[in-house]
Amino acid sequence: MKPYKHPEQIENVWLALEIGNSRLHWALFLGETLSSAWDTDHLPESVIQQLAKCQTLDDLLEKIFPLHQRTDEQEGHGDNSLFALLRLPPLFIASVVPSQTAIWQTYPNIRVITLDQVPLKGMYPTLGIDRALALWGAGKTWGFPMLVIDAGTALTFTAADANQCLIGGAILPGLGLQFAALGQKTGQLPLVEMQNFASLPPRFALNTTEAIKSGVIYTFLAGIKDFIEAWWQLFPNGKIAIKGGDRTLLLNYLQALYPKIAAYLIVEQNLIFWGMREIVMEHKE
Repeated sequence: MKPYKHPEQIENVWLALEIGNSRLHWALFLGETLSSAWDTDHLPESVIQQLAKCQTLDDLLEKIFPLHQRTDEQEGHGDNSLFALLRLPPLFIASVVPSQTAIWQTYPNIRVITLDQVPLKGMYPTLGIDRALALWGAGKTWGFPMLVIDAGTALTFTAADANQCLIGGAILPGLGLQFAALGQKTGQLPLVEMQNFASLPPRFALNTTEAIKSGVIYTFLAGIKDFIEAWWQLFPNGKIAIKGGDRTLLLNYLQALYPKIAAYLIVEQNLIFWGMREIVMEHKE
């Protein structure tokens, strides 16, 4: 985060919060500029009530910004101490966890972004706000037609055509969920902990753990490849962006198995924040 030298430079500060199934994803914006992004665990209601009592942005960041990521400026020293002059900025929330959304209502300057604020055409009422915002952010940044792959708790595909109209998508369990399902819903199969496996497992395994890895990972990658090829049949010049906690792992695997596909992927974790920025800036105008 860069220090700011004049109070007027922080007049347009705002916070973005994506409430995901597993974690909270934060971003601090100075107008259109993303200053910092970080993740935290879900917070209990008691902690959120404490955050609501913060008087300045400095106070708030001390409680939610990971200590190991802070610089001297981010801890309130130097020019960034101007944050101590700024009262709590607006907090824009996009959430797929209603119970978490509810307990954030105590924050004094909260604005929840809803599906009807996303300008995509042809959306259906139960489309996840995270999918809509990521697709809108990716399309506005790199152009439509756009396919967004979100490799998180769930693996989702969401696409729009050149007219910014939703053409649909798909949802399936992410890598971690697939490993967990086999470990928890079967009598004798072990629980394989989701982690960044250094390399692809052998396709034909000689022990149970490696067999689970092979079955999940290779079919997972084959499914991604199939959706991408189907996308290019519809839109030969369509773009593809990938986000989510497993994005780097999947990119490495795709580079090993399908390098021509991997070469076309736009890897960007902050797609939802780009979508939120589009909406926030449009409303400011």
